[in-house]
Amino acid sequence: MNLSQVAARIQSRYQRMVTGLLFRRLFEMHNAVPYISFTFDDFPRSALHAGGGILRRFGLRATYYASFGLMGTEAPTGEIFVRDDINELLAQGHELGCHTFAHCHSWETTPQVFEKSLVDNKRALDELVPGAAFRSFSYPISGPRPLTKRNTAKYFNCCRGGGQAFNAGLADLNLLKAFFLEKCRDNPGFVKEVIRQNCHARGWLMFATHDISTAPTPYGCAPDFFEDIVRCAVDSGARILPVGQALDAIGVDL
Repeated sequence: MNLSQVAARIQSRYQRMVTGLLFRRLFEMHNAVPYISFTFDDFPRSALHAGGGILRRFGLRATYYASFGLMGTEAPTGEIFVRDDINELLAQGHELGCHTFAHCHSWETTPQVFEKSLVDNKRALDELVPGAAFRSFSYPISGPRPLTKRNTAKYFNCCRGGGQAFNAGLADLNLLKAFFLEKCRDNPGFVKEVIRQNCHARGWLMFATHDISTAPTPYGCAPDFFEDIVRCAVDSGARILPVGQALDAIGVDL
């Protein structure tokens, strides 16, 4: 490992530490049952049409985190949603979450610019779906700066990060943990073990990914892999709900 790699690793640890310690909104879960939520960042079209189709066969719904500034574009995660996809998503009972308007990098973007992008995304939702509202948020690309975390919390019931872990016991509504499936798409056994551990802890496991395709981007998963994980989640006995509904079922006092 060279010096630049060492410096990058130290910087990453510092960022995670300060973000995790500051501006927390803690709650303690006393779940009678374990919970699982499936979430998709960026809202590639394949996440709805392929991923959503798999979930629908199991009678499940998910949360899709959208950046309206990306709508109709081609991104590193594939073809991004178009206007008609919003109608279909809502008709199928999925939850639409916020991912900033411009897909802002959560650490490199200044808190002021980041907050403006939150407002812009809300305005875009108001124009496309009058009366609709975002309940939950997902930080794009990385964990947030502390002041960004503080500002973002004003707008949402909860905010989701990463961390490759599930939430159990004491959790932070301003930075809930998630497990990105694409990081283990060649190791389904490990993902299934995380599902088992979440059930044992009666926690809340928030799965995240991007596209669902037979030729996935580095940020997505193949349909067969995704379906295998969904089936394991169902067989585990966990209650599987979109993020907003899971919050209600867990009984978080907002």
